[in-house]
Parts: sequence; C-alpha cells; structure tokens
Amino acid sequence: MIEIRNLFGAVALAVTVALIGLSDPVEAAVYEPETFTLDNGMQVVVVTNRSAPVVTHMVWYKVGAADEPPGQSGIAHFLEHLLFKGTDKVPEGEFNRLIARNGGQDNAFTSWDFTGYFQNIAADRLPMVMELEADRMVNLTLTEEQVLTERDVIIEERRQRIGNNPNSRLGEQMMAALFQNHPYGIPIIGWEHEIAALSLEDAVAFYRTWYTPNNAILVVSGDIDAAELRPLAERYYGVIPARPVPERVRPTEPDYAAERRVVLRHPDVQQRSWSRYYRAPSYRTAEGNSVYALQVLSEVLGGGTTGRLYRSLVVDQQIAVAAGTGYSGNDFDRTRFVAYISPAPDTEMEALDDAFEEVVGALLEDGVTEQEVADAKARLITGAIYARDSVSGPARALGSSLTAGRSIVEVESWPDRIAEVTAADVLQVARSVLDRDLSVTGYLLPAEPSRELTQ
Repeated sequence: MIEIRNLFGAVALAVTVALIGLSDPVEAAVYEPETFTLDNGMQVVVVTNRSAPVVTHMVWYKVGAADEPPGQSGIAHFLEHLLFKGTDKVPEGEFNRLIARNGGQDNAFTSWDFTGYFQNIAADRLPMVMELEADRMVNLTLTEEQVLTERDVIIEERRQRIGNNPNSRLGEQMMAALFQNHPYGIPIIGWEHEIAALSLEDAVAFYRTWYTPNNAILVVSGDIDAAELRPLAERYYGVIPARPVPERVRPTEPDYAAERRVVLRHPDVQQRSWSRYYRAPSYRTAEGNSVYALQVLSEVLGGGTTGRLYRSLVVDQQIAVAAGTGYSGNDFDRTRFVAYISPAPDTEMEALDDAFEEVVGALLEDGVTEQEVADAKARLITGAIYARDSVSGPARALGSSLTAGRSIVEVESWPDRIAEVTAADVLQVARSVLDRDLSVTGYLLPAEPSRELTQ
C-alpha cells in the first residue's frame, strides 16, 4: 500500500514541477536499484527500502503464454500451478505451509510475456525462501495424478473467471479480434479444449525448456542491499547450471484496414459497457519517444475526472457515468491502447460511438494544449515518486519491465523521458494510433428478452 503523507507529497510536487520545467534532461531516478549477474547468467536486482524489516522476493521467468507451442494454449499458466506440487525435498503443500508458518505470504502469476513467483516475508527469513525457490527451479517432481487433477482445477478456474464473467468474455473476444495472428490473441489461461488435452509430458517439456537461471531474473526489494544479497544469491541460485534457451520467435500481425466490432449479450449483464482497443507500440517495438507520448496522451484523453472523455461525456453531455483510457508499454511485442465508457441508463450505444469519435476527432484536428501536457506529465511523474514508497511495488515494476526487454537504465530514466514529451509528440502518436479502421469496438449488453409465439 502507498501512503501519501503531506510532507512527502509536498516534496514530490516540488520535484515534479522541477522535472517538467527544466529545458535540459535531468538525472532522475525511480527506484535506484543495484544489479549484478551470477556466473550462470541469472540477473539479480535489489531495491533497498529500510522502512520495515521485510522483503519481497520475486523470481521472474522470461516465458509466458505467448511462448507456448501451437495447440498447447494455457501450458505456461498450467505449469505455474504445477510448480507448487513439490520436489523430493519439499513435498506437495509444504512450500506454502513453510511460508505461512514463518509469517509470510506467497503466490504466482502468469502473463503473455512472463511467469512470476513471489514471497513477502521477514528479512531474516529470506535465506529459507531462496532455498525453496531455487529447489523448485530445477527439482520439480510431478505425477500423472497431480497433473490430471490440477488440469481439472484450471478448467474450472477458466469457467469461473471467463465463462461466468461477461466482462472477461468480451475482453477475450476483443483480443482475439485485435491480434489475428500474434499469440496475444490467445487467452493467457488458454482455450478450454486445449487445456483439456495438456499432459504430464507437455508440462515437463515446457519446464525443462524455459525454467533455467539464465532465463530468470531475481528481484528482491526491502530491507536488504546488494552486498547482503549477493552471497545468498550465489549460494542458492548460483550453483544451478545454465541451459540453452530458445529464442523468443513470435508471429507478427498482418496489415489490415477494417474496423471490427464485437457484441456480447449475456443474462448476467447489469451495466452495459462500451470499449475500444487500438494496437499500439510497446517500449521494445516503439520508435523514438512514442511510448512516453502515448502515456501522456492517455492521461490527457482519459486520465480520471480531468480527462477529456470524462469531462465531455460524463460532466457536459451526461450520456455516461464513467469514461477513461488505459495504456502500458510493458509488453514484449506490440500492445494495445484502450478506451472505455459506461453509458448512462438511457444512452444508446451508437450515441457513445459518435460522442467518442467527436472527442477524438477534435483532438486529432486541433491537438492538445501545452497546459494539458504539463498537467498530465506532473500526474505521471508524481505517481512514480509515490511508487517508491512501497516494498513490493518496485519489485513488480522492475520485473515486468526487464522481462519485456527493457533495461534498468530505461526504467530509471523514465521521468526524464516523460518530461521531454511535447504537445506535438502527443498529437503525432494520437494520429498514428487512434485510427478507427485499425480498431476493435466492444459492446457488452444484457441478453435480449425471449420472444415467445402468442396465439
């Protein structure tokens, strides 16, 4: 949790004003991490925070759902579950029990580009955590029964998270329409019919292909520094041999110029929604400062109650109850720029199309003001300053950035790059990304009433 204290907030605001007011780039820093690499190729990153005697320990593998073999969608997430099944040294269930008995918390997550495992625990318990995580990096043991049982668990998870969730179902279908050839169009959890066919052999093959220290990043944030962490990292992770890892080769998207629309009706829908996805560059695929300009654009267009969408659709026209945009460049390949609107009860969905196009059209025609850009940059940079207050936040931010191909220097220079964005930059990326012919629009609607024949 981030606590915004009055004194710290005043300092943050002063720093922000200074950043956006300088004509020359400043040597800004976000997390001030230390880093080193073990002999086996495993990168180690440390963010020191002495505010409490706790640490967040994370191991990030540079493999995710977009790296799965064709026909095995869901195998990355499946293996994430299976990694908790144990080793010869740590039987099934003992990993979680050991963490809990020592006052810690642990979990894992899978994305298209990475798989991460983390523990939040007292700093003096860190050696135990590292020993456990290093053990399952190489010594996972699985049985046919464990795999089949967990496969059923994941199928049920998909039904609960996707099948019974209209918002998730719509998002899944919109991604499939936005990415027609790239694996980002395949859900992270997988398609149900392919999950049902995953086997013990599939899981072991994926594990042995990608789970190796030279394909992993260790990030530790909290009450520790690099001098203290290095001997621990060498003792537990440094002794694991490196193995060759395949290159991450992924299909690219074809050129297309056809607006697409996805309409999902479901009986559980209580609040209609309108959304639009545009394909957009990521940090790794972008040219120049377009990613930073897109972040400023998102703030100007849909940054909460100050964004143009909210002011026009919610405050002025009163045809919506919420509106905004979202964008993050932390994907390994091209990503998406998202807009969303929750209509007022009497608003027709087509009216939202027109209202959104009017706001975007005015921006594309007239550009944005210098004041809008300055305010957006101030909000973004202040948010980055506050993020440093968290113990786990820096570990998550650095891990997701590094697995997407960014460097620590790029992460740390982020405030400088945001500060350099101009109104002309914002207009340029808006014109290149906000193209209706290259978008997917989604309607989430209640099911239509059944029509029964009457005599």
